[in-house]
Amino acid sequence: MKKKSLIAYFSCSGVTKRAANKLAADMDADLYEIVPEIPYSAADLNWNDRASRSSVEMRDPSSRPAIAGRLDNVEQYDTIYIGFPVWWYIAPTIINTFIESYDLSGKTLIPFATSGGSGIENCEKNLRKAYPQLGWKAGKLLKG
Repeated sequence: MKKKSLIAYFSCSGVTKRAANKLAADMDADLYEIVPEIPYSAADLNWNDRASRSSVEMRDPSSRPAIAGRLDNVEQYDTIYIGFPVWWYIAPTIINTFIESYDLSGKTLIPFATSGGSGIENCEKNLRKAYPQLGWKAGKLLKG
């Protein structure tokens, strides 16, 4: 039986979306966009404003922004690439919502991130610490 891969990604500005689309095309993988139930506005994403939605979410480790829709048949995938922009040196909290919404045990999980200046190392460390029971592999920071 052919192993199936999924590229699941969260993107606000389109940068991670472009990287995910290219990755999916290059790997002949399925694509799933993690869409927030309440879309982020430009004001929500203003990391210079401590009261902005993203700032408030990222300060709260228990924050789990709701996702619109649901991924069907997650069990058909052997490998799931999880993509996101780096926020405050870690994955946005909606990535935790995605991970906690499905039984991902027995799957290979590979993070990928986009960033204007941060690396992916701290994101990986935090994901492995939060979900040590999952099968994490080394991720990659994708640029351009």
